[in-house]
Amino acid sequence: MPIVHVEMIEGRSDEQKKHLVEDIVKAVETHTGAQKEAITVIIDDIKKTNIATKGQYQG
Repeated sequence: MPIVHVEMIEGRSDEQKKHLVEDIVKAVETHTGAQKEAITVIIDDIKKTNIATKGQYQG
């Protein structure tokens, strides 16, 4: 039962997330042999105010 955890900065539409999940599931099916029904994808949207990159707070 593969579990794929995706963390990304908020702002993607539900449609974009839907297509991302479809592509992830296809890749996991292809490369692991797992069936689609056994694959779980978890998407965490991270608020931009909770991100710091290159040593600088982005809030």
